[in-house]
Amino acid sequence: MQVLVLNSGSSSIKYRLFDDGRGGDSPHGVGDGASVGTDTGGGALVLLARGLVERIGESTSTAAQTVVAADGTATEDVEDGIAIADHAAGFRWIVDRLEGSGLADDLGAIGHRVVHGGEEFSAPTVIDDAVIARIQAQIPLAPLHNPANLTGIEVARELRPDLTNVAVFDTAFHANLPAAAYRYAVPEQLLTEQGVRRYGFHGTSHAYVARQAAAALGRAEEECRLVTLHLGNGASAAAVDGGRSVETSMGLSPLEGLVMGTRSGDLDPAVIFHLLREAGMTPDEVERVLNRESGLLGLCGDNDLRTIEDRAAAGDAAAQLALDVYVHRIRKYLGAYAAVLGRLDAVVFTAGVGENSDTLRAAICADLEVLGVRLDPARNDGVRASTAPGGVAAVHADDSEVAVLVVATDEEREIAEQTLRALRALRA
Repeated sequence: MQVLVLNSGSSSIKYRLFDDGRGGDSPHGVGDGASVGTDTGGGALVLLARGLVERIGESTSTAAQTVVAADGTATEDVEDGIAIADHAAGFRWIVDRLEGSGLADDLGAIGHRVVHGGEEFSAPTVIDDAVIARIQAQIPLAPLHNPANLTGIEVARELRPDLTNVAVFDTAFHANLPAAAYRYAVPEQLLTEQGVRRYGFHGTSHAYVARQAAAALGRAEEECRLVTLHLGNGASAAAVDGGRSVETSMGLSPLEGLVMGTRSGDLDPAVIFHLLREAGMTPDEVERVLNRESGLLGLCGDNDLRTIEDRAAAGDAAAQLALDVYVHRIRKYLGAYAAVLGRLDAVVFTAGVGENSDTLRAAICADLEVLGVRLDPARNDGVRASTAPGGVAAVHADDSEVAVLVVATDEEREIAEQTLRALRALRA
């Protein structure tokens, strides 16, 4: 059976098509609206194709698909300057290209990335009308993300009503945080009436790399205590104990925590009041500044770490300050999470920056012997997770008490695996 994974944004659709390599019965017709657990299991998924439709709604949209052959060779098909009026047209382009490539003949399910599940969803969930209404109720918690995710769901259900759709939530991996970690010190009614609490994000990535890290260590997930660092344009940290998230840096929204490309991360809440009262800004203006104009961009005018590293190497003081603030915040969280866990087995770097910047990894791990972390500069130098065997590279020194791993994340694969587990559990 094949699984199509959709990540629908406001003007784009990213997708991947996987085959579970099993054959046999298709899970068409399973019950709707049920949440299931996410125990590991199943065969290895095979990537058949990946693609992106972007600038939806513009007169010059772009769509591209890459088909991956059995021997690993890839063939790309790109259409530039075409007009894709809406997400329905984008989805039709995807299905037409997959079918035109001789793929999707055994498509049995679509897995959808949904950013915010709130307290409603703690596991992948088969979608029906009631589930859609429950996802819509979470829009106030993720107004920039959930509407676009819902658009993808609604288009897929309308155009392929024969397929089972499953929602996989960024927040689900963190759904069982202990109360001491998820509660903010605010009045109870703000939690019960407004849902003000820590939810956490990047959950599919943290779950995937934690499992990969445990396998690389040759240990069961239940035995591992890890700090996973998802460092990309968006960035978050998680403390993972026995395969469960017990603390994470993002909160009610993806704004809290680490310094990011354009998001501020942690700051005194009084900054918001100050900007409202003294600068005369509106709430929307403050939200825009903190989400889109802050972080690395606010510190030095760039949000691409590669550019910032080049500028810093050339002696640019603003770029160096941005790197220093970025690294300092991560190190602060790393130390705090080591304390939360009580024992640290591995530090795991992933996502665009974590997987590719040996300079940043070295800066983050410098002088952390107090935590048992010792990097090997030679092993770390030039490491890119995407080219490491199995997508995992160990970059710690032989005498390091704590492993330092670079792991290539694969959120789409994790969504596909959770989609299949959901369907199989419902059929059991």
